[in-house]
Amino acid sequence: MHDPNAGTTPERVDLFPSGEIGIVWKDAHESVYSSRYLRQQCPCAACVDEMTGKRILDPSSVPDDIVPRIVQGVGNYGVQFVWSDGHSTGIYSHRALRGLCPCGSCRADADSNSAVAAP
Repeated sequence: MHDPNAGTTPERVDLFPSGEIGIVWKDAHESVYSSRYLRQQCPCAACVDEMTGKRILDPSSVPDDIVPRIVQGVGNYGVQFVWSDGHSTGIYSHRALRGLCPCGSCRADADSNSAVAAP
């Protein structure tokens, strides 16, 4: 039976010694993120204006050597990181994490989807 949520449900989240974060999704896709990239994408109210949705975190303020110290699941919908810079308030939904996948295949899908959605 096909699980329609397999693409947005993590099977496993790994922290690599290099500081990268790996997610194996239930659809067998594997995503590898740099810690700095994910920290720069934090969705919390300190990083994104709650009223406008505009990113207020200055990406250059995130240290190059940032790493997650703790990773924990949040319900059945998200992941929370405690970063080495002390930041810990962002909850990354599974759907958002999959949408942030930097692999060529996912980027191509995201580009084609945004082209279709454009007026």
